[in-house]
Amino acid sequence: MVRDVSLAASGLLSRKVGGPSVFPPQPPGVWDNLPDNETKWVESSGEDRYRRAIYTFLRRFAPYPALMNFDAPSREICTARRPRTRTPLQGLTTLNDAAFFEMARALAGRMLLEAADSGRSRVDYGFRLVTGRRPDPDETSRILAWQGQIRERFAAHPEEACRIAGNGADCELRASWTMVANVLLNLDEALTKE
Repeated sequence: MVRDVSLAASGLLSRKVGGPSVFPPQPPGVWDNLPDNETKWVESSGEDRYRRAIYTFLRRFAPYPALMNFDAPSREICTARRPRTRTPLQGLTTLNDAAFFEMARALAGRMLLEAADSGRSRVDYGFRLVTGRRPDPDETSRILAWQGQIRERFAAHPEEACRIAGNGADCELRASWTMVANVLLNLDEALTKE
């Protein structure tokens, strides 16, 4: 659900139903030490890259890491109720995993294109997409202050900004909003259901 909610907020979620398993981005080397090492994980492209997590290919000896970090069942037996855990691995996954960072970049793009051309409007829009509510004034002020700081840092290091935002114009602007989107996707409200 965490992956699917992030895909939906970012605007990347494919609504395609059915079909074969897909291979979203995963950390390199996960399948390197398998007994039958002839099969390779080839990342899906296009719409399949953004399919719901239920369509992700699972291999018992090397399960998809993001799903395991969020307590996905092993599928060896029927699981009626899944345990609830909160571990540092979950935060590390949503902050650093290539798929989640791609979602943050897409969410930043939505905030820049679909919201009014002001920082407050962008924060409000992104916050509503992720949490379903408007941020309070203190939350907005803190997010905008941090976005300004990170944008100044990226202005001093344009190569880092372009590595984060991808090539194109206004790398520091897009990179700073990508970092804001990454934070929004990692809010407790976005990751947990109480």
